Amino acid sequence: MESFDGRKFYLEQLQFLKENKTDELIDAHYHDDAVLVSFGKTVRGKEALKRHFRAYIQNLSPLVVKSTDKFTSTEDTIFLEATVESARGQARVYDAFVLSDGKITHHFTGVI
Repeated sequence: MESFDGRKFYLEQLQFLKENKTDELIDAHYHDDAVLVSFGKTVRGKEALKRHFRAYIQNLSPLVVKSTDKFTSTEDTIFLEATVESARGQARVYDAFVLSDGKITHHFTGVI
């Protein structure tokens, strides 16, 4: 069995977002019943996640990750802090992913 490479997974996530391939991102990286949790909302399931990420990119475009400031991962988690530039200005973002079988089951996200 191939070991999980959290950094590679994260870089793929960023590439999907950069190319505005949000549907492909959800299909490739999220379980069918995945949950995204933020302080503003909870989004459940692939179709809802696709709608959420389409709107997210549309509202923030252009979205550029300036730096990944902190990053750690295990065989089933990824936790990171990054600095991004978007249509709303610069912000620090936090994301934590819980994975099963190489796909996200829970995604926790926040912005400061």
